[in-house]
Amino acid sequence: MITKSELDKLAQTYETKEFFYDDPIGIPNRFADKKDKEIAGFLASLVAYGRREIFIKKLNQLLDIAQNEPLNFILNFDEKILGDFNYRFGKPQDFAQIFEILKKLYRDEGGLEELFKYGYETAKMPEKNMFIPITDYFYSRAKDNNAPGFKFMIPDARKGSAMKRMCMYLRWMVRKGIVDFGIWDFMPTSELFIPLDTHVARISREAGLLTRNANDFKAVIELTENLKKFDPVDPVRYDFALFGYGVNEEDKKLKGRQTV
Repeated sequence: MITKSELDKLAQTYETKEFFYDDPIGIPNRFADKKDKEIAGFLASLVAYGRREIFIKKLNQLLDIAQNEPLNFILNFDEKILGDFNYRFGKPQDFAQIFEILKKLYRDEGGLEELFKYGYETAKMPEKNMFIPITDYFYSRAKDNNAPGFKFMIPDARKGSAMKRMCMYLRWMVRKGIVDFGIWDFMPTSELFIPLDTHVARISREAGLLTRNANDFKAVIELTENLKKFDPVDPVRYDFALFGYGVNEEDKKLKGRQTV
C-alpha cells in the first residue's frame, strides 16, 4: 500500500508548469478569456485519447480551423468550415453535431459552466452521478446519438462509464493550482472525481488504492474515496501523483532490463 507521504511527494514533484508541455491541458492554457478557455478545454477533452503527439497535432489543426477563437467558432459554427476534419473514431459528422449542440448551449443557455453546474446541483453530489444530466443534454439533442464516434467522445454516463475525459476536464475547470485553472466555483474540489484510465487503474491497483476489477464509474468512486483519506479537501491532486508513480515504476522496469 502506497503511503500518504509518498503520494504527497509525487504530487508535488509532478504538479509543475512543465506538465503543460505534452498534456492536453496545454491547449486551453493558451487562452485568457474564460469562455475561450472552457471551450478549448472541452474540445481538448473530446480527443484526449491515443498517442499524445497525434491528438495534440489534431487539436492544433482544429484550432487553426477555429482561427484560434474558440467561442466565436462555436457561436458561429457552420459545418462547411470543418471540411473532412476527423480523429480516429470521431468523423466530421460527429464533431459537427457536438459543435451544433455547443452552439445552442452558448447562444441560449449560458455555456458549459452552466451545464456542468446543473449536473452537479441536480445529482446532489456525491450520492449520484453528476455526469448523467450532462450527457443526457447531448444525447437528447444529437441528430444521431448512436453514431460510434459521438458515443465515444460523449460516453453515456447512464451506462456506468468511468467518464475519464469529463472528470479530467472538470478537474481543469474547478481545481485551482499550478496546472489547473480553477475558473468554475460552483462545486468544491473535495467533490471532484479522479480521472480513471487503464493506466491509472493499473497503478492504483498495484498501489493498493483500488480493488474493483472493472474500470467503471464505481471504480472512480472507490479510488476517489480512498484518496480522500489522504486529502479530504483536494483528493484529485493525487492525479499527478499517480501519473508520477507510473513514470517512476516504468523507469525502474527499464533500468532492470538494462542490467540483464
